[in-house]
Amino acid sequence: MSDKAVEIAGLLAPTVQALGLELLGVEFSASGGNALLRLYIEAPERHVAIEDCEAVSREISAVLDVNDPISSQYTLEVSSPGIDRPLFTLAHFGRFAGEQVKVALRLPQDGRRRLQGRIVGIEGRKIAIAEEGKAEPFVVAHDNIEKARLVPDLAALGLVPVKPGNKLGTKSRNSTKAEGAKAPARSNRNE
Repeated sequence: MSDKAVEIAGLLAPTVQALGLELLGVEFSASGGNALLRLYIEAPERHVAIEDCEAVSREISAVLDVNDPISSQYTLEVSSPGIDRPLFTLAHFGRFAGEQVKVALRLPQDGRRRLQGRIVGIEGRKIAIAEEGKAEPFVVAHDNIEKARLVPDLAALGLVPVKPGNKLGTKSRNSTKAEGAKAPARSNRNE
């Protein structure tokens, strides 16, 4: 996260926590006279609902108006992390060890600014990422990571067909009873 994003996250985290949610991270980008402030929130032990995003947006708008950390006009977005979840902290990288990640670096390292691979470990403030076809993992300091996102395994999620020979192909997508099942409609009326 940029220094401004860290400052804003520190300002807003208590408000988000007071709503029973967690502020995963903040993205802030200023271009021209308009900036974008994007917050990612998570709800413990359940999915984030649109009502959660609306409540956070209302509450933090008031905090931002009072503290005024952004001098230009900005657009505020509040979102769940989604399947291509962004990773902000070392703890996030540790939580998703073994998963595929795309990383953009602040400063070039070994002549590179982007990489993709599997998170294989964290030591101190450094993250090791194993790239396909490379013998040694690429080790990068957390402070040099500008942006990182998980790469969802769409085949494992059942969103794309499994390729022949893929290890996931051992179970048919149609073998689960719940697939295609719909929950019964619920009424909010008093009956």
